Amino acid sequence: MRERVWLNWAMHAGFYLLLAASAWRLVSRHGMVAQTVTSLAVCAALALTYLAGMVFWGRLGRGRLVWLGCVAAVWLGLVVLAPSFSWCAVPLLFLCLRLLDARAFAVAAAMLTLVVIAAQTKIAQELDPSLILAPIGIAAMTAVTFWELQRESAARQLLIDDLIATRETLAGSRHRTGVLEERERLAREIHDTLAQGLTSMGILLQAADRGWDADPERARAHVRRAAAVAAENLDEARRFVRDLRPSGLEHGTLPEALARLCESFDGGPRVCLRLEGEQCPLPPDVQTALLRVAQGALANVRDHAGATSATVTLSYLDGEVTLDVFDDGAGFAEPSPAPGRGYGLRAMRDRLEEVRGVLIVESAPGEGTAVAARVPVSPSEEVGVR
Repeated sequence: MRERVWLNWAMHAGFYLLLAASAWRLVSRHGMVAQTVTSLAVCAALALTYLAGMVFWGRLGRGRLVWLGCVAAVWLGLVVLAPSFSWCAVPLLFLCLRLLDARAFAVAAAMLTLVVIAAQTKIAQELDPSLILAPIGIAAMTAVTFWELQRESAARQLLIDDLIATRETLAGSRHRTGVLEERERLAREIHDTLAQGLTSMGILLQAADRGWDADPERARAHVRRAAAVAAENLDEARRFVRDLRPSGLEHGTLPEALARLCESFDGGPRVCLRLEGEQCPLPPDVQTALLRVAQGALANVRDHAGATSATVTLSYLDGEVTLDVFDDGAGFAEPSPAPGRGYGLRAMRDRLEEVRGVLIVESAPGEGTAVAARVPVSPSEEVGVR
């Protein structure tokens, strides 16, 4: 991580600063005598050995322990020649913390501390307790500080790994949710368009087959109508695959689309359309949902109700729009079927939930069925689609 990189460079810089400070102290106090020259040569060797590890750090791998041993050995020899170089032990302690496990680090820290104490005692004019306590305190503070940094770094890395794993899990969940939503959307579109179109084509073709001998011209009309329904459903299939609006709403309003739906309704009762209230523009998703509900409700009337007539009523009310489909068919006993009763009703409810609407079904045996869809429409939504 970025913090660890800067910390590493700070420790490297500290090592060379301590090395330079110790060399300056050696020269200033003893001059360029033979032992000083020898110490400076060993100091240069230590600097180069340390630099080699910095440059080839990524390539060393397990060889870093060998490199650490070489640096420690050269430094120990330098401290024997010039005890003032003992304070370079602090950066070396950092290297031991990075490369060694806890037990090996404790041993290395103790040895480095003893070397510093011995070196400081050697160059001191008199024995002072601070010469012993100071190296121990510095070593302890350095070790504890670096251990805490490593612990926080490990905890942060664990948190990052958990976040990455959680993000991947969420991405997978979103993908699965998207797949299920798309399957549900296609299922609704197939039910509301293709299934109904195929039913209409089947009814028309059966009528044509039964009346071919008696009235060939009427039979041909049924076949032509079936072909037209097939073309319309093919267009609808292409549209819902591309997630486009229904063709009935592409170049017209919802009342116009409902009028065409009622006029072209095949194989069932006579259907009429009623409009109530002052018409106002509706959001596209609301128009699509109401048109699909009308298609689904009329398909149920044709397939199950046994009705002779049906009425579709679109009402523009204050703050909401309603669509009612009533038939005079057989009805059924349950006053309001549960959401799991048949895919058609469930698909209608799902569509209306997407636009904050509700579906109400009322029926009684022998009294027909009424399907009511109610969708709230705020003034801002109406203005937004003008």
